[in-house]
Amino acid sequence: MKILLLEDDILLNESITKYLTTVGHALTSVRDGNICLEILEKEKFDLLIFDINVPNIDGLSILETLHTQKKIMPVIFISTLIDIEDISRAFELGCYDYLKKPFHLKELNLRIDRISKTAKKEMHHKILSPSYSFNCDTMTLYFHEEPQVLSKRQLQIVQFLTLNLGFVCSYDMFRECVWNDCDIDVDEATIRAEINRLKKNLKEDFIVNIRSIGYMVKVPCTKELS
Repeated sequence: MKILLLEDDILLNESITKYLTTVGHALTSVRDGNICLEILEKEKFDLLIFDINVPNIDGLSILETLHTQKKIMPVIFISTLIDIEDISRAFELGCYDYLKKPFHLKELNLRIDRISKTAKKEMHHKILSPSYSFNCDTMTLYFHEEPQVLSKRQLQIVQFLTLNLGFVCSYDMFRECVWNDCDIDVDEATIRAEINRLKKNLKEDFIVNIRSIGYMVKVPCTKELS
C-alpha cells in the first residue's frame, strides 16, 4: 500500500518507516502537520497513519480538512492519548482503527493488512442507499442483494454515478463518459429522459437531480459493503 505516516517522534517514525518498507509498503513519512497537509493536496494515498498530537496541525484537524475537501482515505490513528472524547472524535471523522502507544510493529502491519483487504472489496462494491448497492466489476445493481435487470445504458449511468459518489455529474460529463459511443451529439433532454426511465425502475430513488446542472448520488451514512 501507498502510506503516508505522520509521527513527530523521530525514533518511532524511523522504526515504523523501516519496518513497513521492509514488508512491502511504500512509505512517505513526515513529522509536521503543515507538511502533511501540503503533501495531501498533491498526492493520494491508500492509507494514512496519523499521530494526533503533532506540531502545527494535529492529526484530527487534518482529517477534518480532508473531509471538507471530500478526500476520503482510510486512517489509522496512533497515540498515547486515552481520552475517550478524542477517540470518539477520531471514529466520527472516519478513523478505521486506533492503536495506543506503545504497540508492536507487527500488530500495526496486521491492522494494515485487514484494511487493505477490506478496501479492495469496497473499491468494487459500493452501497448507494439503504437498499441498493452496485458492483463495479460485474456492472450489477443489487436491491437487497438481489440483482436488478436494467438496460446497458442505465447500468452505465449507475456505474458512472457510483464512480463519482458524492459529486455532482454534469450533463457534459454524462455526454463524455456515458454517451461517448454515440456518433451524434446527445442533448440534455435525451440524458434526462434516460435517467428518468432509470429512476422509474428503482424501488428506492437514490439519484438526486441537481437542477440545470446534472445528477448525483449522495454518500450514504452506511459504509460500503465488505
